Amino acid sequence: MTIDYIHEGDSKHMFEEQIHKVVKKRSIVWQKHALQRMLERNIYRNDVIAVLTSGELIEFYKDDNPLPSGLFLGYSDHKPLHVVAALDQDYERCFVITAYHPDSSHFESDFKTRKK
Repeated sequence: MTIDYIHEGDSKHMFEEQIHKVVKKRSIVWQKHALQRMLERNIYRNDVIAVLTSGELIEFYKDDNPLPSGLFLGYSDHKPLHVVAALDQDYERCFVITAYHPDSSHFESDFKTRKK
């Protein structure tokens, strides 16, 4: 499977689709930080994978270095779950940066909108 490259001006929708594809083939790199935080927060790899394969991209950081990344929203046991992931287009890999359960002090009730 090859993925189309995201170029200047491409939508976050393309990034979202590419993350879904790469994760479905299980081409995932679990960052040490992510695994530590997931353990502390009782978040399972399968839950993160579910968010990255079917969740919604709510923030797109196309200018992140070294790779473009995004914040995904999904649900685990009816609780909202945020996952930050980056996409390496050259090697068709997804890097899981962190995962957490968003709280109402930082996000609106939709868990998509940051409070100002």
